[in-house]
Amino acid sequence: PNSQLRVSLLSNFEFRVFFRPPMAAPLHQPLAFEPLCMERVWGGRRLEEAFGRQLPPGATVGETWEIVDRPEAQSVVRGGPLAGRTLHELWTQRRAEIFGEDLPDAPRFPLLCKWIDACERLSLQVHPPAEVCPLLHGEPKTELWYVAHAEPGAELFAGLVPGVTRDEFEDGLREGHAADCVQRLPVQGGDAMFLPSGRLHAIGAGLIIAEVQQNSDTTYRVFDWNRPGLDGRPRQLHVAESLLSIDWDDHSPALCPGDAGVLVDCPCFRVERLALDAPQPALAVKAGRFAICTVLAGQVECNGASFGVGDWFLVPASLDEAQLTPTPTTRPASVLRTTIPPEAA
Repeated sequence: PNSQLRVSLLSNFEFRVFFRPPMAAPLHQPLAFEPLCMERVWGGRRLEEAFGRQLPPGATVGETWEIVDRPEAQSVVRGGPLAGRTLHELWTQRRAEIFGEDLPDAPRFPLLCKWIDACERLSLQVHPPAEVCPLLHGEPKTELWYVAHAEPGAELFAGLVPGVTRDEFEDGLREGHAADCVQRLPVQGGDAMFLPSGRLHAIGAGLIIAEVQQNSDTTYRVFDWNRPGLDGRPRQLHVAESLLSIDWDDHSPALCPGDAGVLVDCPCFRVERLALDAPQPALAVKAGRFAICTVLAGQVECNGASFGVGDWFLVPASLDEAQLTPTPTTRPASVLRTTIPPEAA
């Protein structure tokens, strides 16, 4: 009588039916979720080879949404006592146990985590700052990119070239060379870039990126390299919205320091890169919060569950004794660890 069935749309091509156990089931291991595949004009098939992902046949997959709680896209627990439950149910019904105390009073889980496979350049775009959102009816989006793989010559676009003004950028849009106004940063695997709302940016071709962001899907495209979309027609641009959102004082931002353990610690999220030569606590010391872990290299065990390269998993706040342990055959391993800092509440 306490059980239900739920049908989950994993992509445009596949349905699965999940058995839903009672929500009171105790937790002893991390939570893993079914990824959601997103077709993009600039995507490809490399996530199959890189991470062994099952992608919809013939689809040009640009993103897999790994942890998401949105009306149009919902993560579903894969395996364990809560298999079939949605992230939104966990957030609304077991928040303190799974995510911790003193969290932001948000109706939905505040983060969205994804893999990006950029076989071609993404559009030149911007996300609106919080102070502009009421005017544009959008959502702010601050994000972090971690480069998991980079082809030779790969680059990121972020911020304005020194001295570029709004007038010069608008001239570049009209004349078709707006990209010349944006800073280009050569990158390789292990590099990371912080992108607060308002920073003009684009991901270059030949990159696989782990992205941690605010739970938002507001993106304003200002230039799309004059290419057609999946339907053969040019994709919609949002020039007026972009010009209102761009931080015109944002010149020459730098990559995150290469030797940094903490890549970013901002009001929206804290992301660390951990090298695992020996077991380490899965949860940040004294944080009292959940942790989302992304395996970048090697294989990691946590409370009896095993995870490989490309896997994302959520360590509930209640598992305060959980350890991240590299397997002997893959030591050293490395992971990203993401949480929400206490100051965000």
